[in-house]
Amino acid sequence: MAHTNVLLREDVEDLGARGEIVRVRAGYARNYLLPRKLAVEATASNVKQIEQERKALMKKEAQERATADMQAEQLRSLRLSFERKVGEHGLLYGSVTSMDIAEALRERGYEIDRRRITLREAIKETGDYTVPVRLHREVTVEIPVVVTGEGGAQTTPAAATATGATDSTEAVREDNAEGSPEPGEESAATVE
Repeated sequence: MAHTNVLLREDVEDLGARGEIVRVRAGYARNYLLPRKLAVEATASNVKQIEQERKALMKKEAQERATADMQAEQLRSLRLSFERKVGEHGLLYGSVTSMDIAEALRERGYEIDRRRITLREAIKETGDYTVPVRLHREVTVEIPVVVTGEGGAQTTPAAATATGATDSTEAVREDNAEGSPEPGEESAATVE
């Protein structure tokens, strides 16, 4: 397998940070990193040029970090609420996705790319959630999200299931108290 060394111009998830020299497969570099300008070949002249740019990069990195920290402080006091149509057992018709959260943040004046909102999967039930938002490589803030049913009704699947089980158990106990057979037993009337 052919490998090559590339110099990263941007942070690449699971690969490295901006300014690092990393060893990758030649095809990955040629087909993904280089065309998207995420990296350049790690030649002596490119390394020298990047070393000169490194001071500006460090300054830019510090500024981005400070902006992310300031934005994180503002977002910590934020709480998002979504009201959706709800079916039985608190399941939503549709879901709350990272696009919905990004749009809600945009309405409140925060321009955050939906790819920075790290939802493992869309929210499909009512309840309280915390959603991590990665503002910077080193700054992540968790935003509380409340999903309720239309009209403010909030049913949790566990509570609905537990309540349903209790009601049916009590109904069986009442039937048994009146002389009905236990579940699984046959009554004398049906044996004839």
